[in-house]
Amino acid sequence: MWLRLFALIRKEFLHIFRDPRTTAVMFAMPIIQLVLLGYAATTDIEDVHVAVLDGDRSPQSRELVEAYRVSGTFDIAAYVDSEQQMAYLIDSGAVRAGLIVPSGYAGDIAAGRQAQVAFVIDGSDPSVASTVFSAAQSVGQSQSLRIVERRVGIAFDALPGIQVSPRVWYNPQMRSANFMIPGIMGMVLYFLTSLFTAMAIVRERENGTIEQLIVTPVKPLEIVVGKLVPYIFIAFFDVLEVLAIGVVWFDVPVRGSVALLLGLSALFLLTSLGIGIFISSVASTQQEAMLLAFLLLLPSIFLGGFFFPIDAMPGWLQALTYLVPLRYMLVVIRGIILKGVGLRVLYHEVLAMAVFGVAIMLLAATRFRKKLE
Repeated sequence: MWLRLFALIRKEFLHIFRDPRTTAVMFAMPIIQLVLLGYAATTDIEDVHVAVLDGDRSPQSRELVEAYRVSGTFDIAAYVDSEQQMAYLIDSGAVRAGLIVPSGYAGDIAAGRQAQVAFVIDGSDPSVASTVFSAAQSVGQSQSLRIVERRVGIAFDALPGIQVSPRVWYNPQMRSANFMIPGIMGMVLYFLTSLFTAMAIVRERENGTIEQLIVTPVKPLEIVVGKLVPYIFIAFFDVLEVLAIGVVWFDVPVRGSVALLLGLSALFLLTSLGIGIFISSVASTQQEAMLLAFLLLLPSIFLGGFFFPIDAMPGWLQALTYLVPLRYMLVVIRGIILKGVGLRVLYHEVLAMAVFGVAIMLLAATRFRKKLE
């Protein structure tokens, strides 16, 4: 009995290691998950990019800005001359917050009056916004205490200080649904479309029916288009379904153009469909296609900003996120739905999606055509 059992175990090991792609996935997946969950799965925000509108331009206002900079939470990324410039930087995602120091700030402190400071926060990501909200108030209170400590010999009720008034834009209640539901739309377009496309084409090859199609007058391009079109319609239906439920049931506001959202979704489908075709050209079985899809797509969930804020990741991992197509689509979806922005703000993301889409689709189509031939 033991010899028979040993022979079966040996046979199974040989079967596993004869398929190098499956073996690589089995051993690489735990390492990838360890790295991603160890570094990306964090909400500890540091070096949040902040734009400063200093209307006072005094030593006291510069001291306040420096207090925010040395706190470790904020990184002064830009100085602006108007609230319109600050709004553009926040809309585009270049900064997460804006510090507004009004004219007369130093005069209020010198006269023993309470100085008012505004702190504008991008609330589209509630996890980041809540951290920034607390840190902004904490730094303001610390700076206020420093000012009070310098004022000796006056009545306690006349002691000056700073009142920081945080204002959360786009998602004032910092509701998680407003952040997650647009992200789910991006995941539907990316994950399900790629996976189902790869599985559908591999299933034809596994069943032997794709060879029957090849010997017919149908051209390879027509085979690909015929396989993809149904999934394009299903993807758009799912996106509209999620959007409708989000608006009706979860009260997610749609501040931008739905037509623009659908148009850019169609552009993004070039990438997701291209990935599906590429996987189908590599995999021989449906099981292998599923494993490869998870290997390629699973990191996008962590690195694309779906669950965890990119700002909380280490610098080297943030640089890696620029290679994740989902990152750009999530910025587009959340920008249109929550911020109401258009192409003027999103053109960097749109350009990146176009480059990814064309490159991946050309690579996948070329490899798939050779596979058919």
